Amino acid sequence: MKLEVVDLWAGTEGKTILKGLNLRVGQGEVHALMGPNGSGKSTAAYVIMGHPKYTVERGDILLDGESVLNLTPDQRAKKGLFLAFQYPIEISGVTMANFLRKAFLSVYGEEGKKVSPSEFHRRLVENFRLLQLDESFTRRYLNEGFSGGEKKRSEIVQMVTLRPKIAILDETDSGLDIDSVKVVAAAVRRAVDETGVGVLVITHYARILNYLKPDYVHVMYDGRIVVSGGPELAQELERVGYKGIEEKYLSS
Repeated sequence: MKLEVVDLWAGTEGKTILKGLNLRVGQGEVHALMGPNGSGKSTAAYVIMGHPKYTVERGDILLDGESVLNLTPDQRAKKGLFLAFQYPIEISGVTMANFLRKAFLSVYGEEGKKVSPSEFHRRLVENFRLLQLDESFTRRYLNEGFSGGEKKRSEIVQMVTLRPKIAILDETDSGLDIDSVKVVAAAVRRAVDETGVGVLVITHYARILNYLKPDYVHVMYDGRIVVSGGPELAQELERVGYKGIEEKYLSS
């Protein structure tokens, strides 16, 4: 599967935020989307996933050449899209195990029912351990009482459990200590290598990219990508900062 964002203009409350965004992410590829605050990175993630708060003014979002603009977020999820939130929400009364079982069945339908509850639980426990979270987390309410790092790791548990075709990780490294960054990056890299998921990781820093080893790095300014390259672009950004990138690629 390939995700294609084509000349996308979108915004909210009368304000245009994305201004001609173009991006392609294929399965088995890792892309990093970087940029200063306010450049539109998170907006891009929400628009791709179909958040009703945002309006697409023009352009398109394609999965394997088929537009998903008229699909709801859950329909896009069934097509193979996944979004890990920058600020995961808490839901009291819903355990992690029940939430993920329902989500799994919603995405996979009849095929998902072939996975017995006991087998699903076994896989779930394995995925929690992969993110260095105890089995007891399966019985805890969704993100309730979790630390910031635990919430971010539980988002990756959801990703590896649901096995999407294209995953968007919105600042998953935000608030993580160095050990947690390594754990999250290793789990995402393993998912890419074993399942072929395509990943778009949105981040401000190269730290997680040192472990994740992206194939492509894109820098976003004012609602569009202004420069793309390999991992070396993230290292350049670390050296010169966004101001240096702006002077090099945007000054005329």
